[in-house]
Amino acid sequence: MANTPEVTVGAPGDLGLRPVSVGGRRVGKAGSLKELRKILDRAGVEPGHEIHWLGGDHTVWPDVAWVRRTICFFMVVGLLATAYPLFRIGMSDSGNALTYGGRIAGLTILAVALGEALAVLAAIDYCTKRRWRYSGVVVLVGVAISLFCSAALLLLQIGERFTGYTVVAIALGVWSSVALFGLFRCGAWKGLKVPRKIAIGVVISTLLAAANLAYSQIYVPFVTMPLIQSGAEFRESNMEKGSRRVYVTVHLFVKNAGQVPVYILGSIYWVHGVAAGSKFDAKPAGTDLIYDGEFVNPVGRVLSPGEEIAQDAVVEIDGADPHKYEAVRARTEVYVIRKDRMKMTADYERSRMPGERLKEDDQPGDPANAKYRYRTGISNSSEVLNVTRGRQRITVWRVGGKNPHVIVDMSPPAERIPFDPRNPSINEEAVDRYGLTQVRGSTAETPYAELLEKASAIDKGATPPPSPTPTPPKPPPPAL
Repeated sequence: MANTPEVTVGAPGDLGLRPVSVGGRRVGKAGSLKELRKILDRAGVEPGHEIHWLGGDHTVWPDVAWVRRTICFFMVVGLLATAYPLFRIGMSDSGNALTYGGRIAGLTILAVALGEALAVLAAIDYCTKRRWRYSGVVVLVGVAISLFCSAALLLLQIGERFTGYTVVAIALGVWSSVALFGLFRCGAWKGLKVPRKIAIGVVISTLLAAANLAYSQIYVPFVTMPLIQSGAEFRESNMEKGSRRVYVTVHLFVKNAGQVPVYILGSIYWVHGVAAGSKFDAKPAGTDLIYDGEFVNPVGRVLSPGEEIAQDAVVEIDGADPHKYEAVRARTEVYVIRKDRMKMTADYERSRMPGERLKEDDQPGDPANAKYRYRTGISNSSEVLNVTRGRQRITVWRVGGKNPHVIVDMSPPAERIPFDPRNPSINEEAVDRYGLTQVRGSTAETPYAELLEKASAIDKGATPPPSPTPTPPKPPPPAL
């Protein structure tokens, strides 16, 4: 009898499981007589061996296995439902975010996703055997992160479209609130000796991280504004022999004088003839459109800081009537969008659709008399914005007629904002997110008579008269 091991079944623990010891050595935890028999068989204890019961006899088994396993299942599902989108967002932003701050944020989100995966393992241990002392604390932190993420996602979606992620955020918010209540009720935080210090450290770290993200993701991008310059200049003019047609060279340019790279969505320039009017006429002189066109090719190209794009266009003017115009005026307009806030998902240049095909694809609200159209989907600067804003699409029309112009529309594909000439800023809130800017270039104007004079001089082989240069003043006499 001296070699017979002593078998002891202890009092029920927090889970309702009773610890089993054989010969003073812990061999497992049992929730029922059936589980106790399996543990004793593995330990080599034969049936009928005397058992010492502590905290209740063989009828005391408070553990309800199916309830505990159901709670464990929902706990694991909730943590995985939080970890998956975080991992997806973190992997995307850590390598593909358009800004350095966005990539740092992606790495942070990826680290949080790995923490949620660790919380899944901790939840399994906390709901089964509780071999790890801090498993309850890790689960508590994981559920708190889930509640924070769901609240942040719902706040970001205020004013946005209702998407599938909105449903996920609501479900996670309800689940995490219930789970937190249950974890606090069963004392999951008791695994730490100094929970208050740990909590203060977590709060301070979270505040510092939030301040850093707010500075890098919100403040810095919005205070740095693009500075785009554009304009036109008149160069030489000439006239064919035996003809009264004048050919004027117009120099057109656009330059990025700021620190933010931009995409050029479209460009247009106009050359107008200012009609000659009486000096006693109070009404402004009318203008005739001589020529219009685009001067940036290919469209969709990136204009980096310090880069300039220039093109010379030759415009033909009928010079038969020297008194037809008083002056000739040239003006440019460029539409740009910030490269650090979005990315085109398709080949924008190849998406051009000519006017003939546009008539077949005409939709309610499309502008009339469109010469061609560009359309492509866009991706936001980070995956977080893709999740909250959903898909977006940009459409650019070039409209002809007596008043040629460019129209830009940015909206979700299924909720396209129709063109309304009475309200051109109807989607102003949407385009402001991406820094869409209409750059109106400086206007160049030159007297029409001067153009004819230079062209006639070149036609006759003479050198056009140079501009008069002021005579420098005589130097003062030397001092005596």
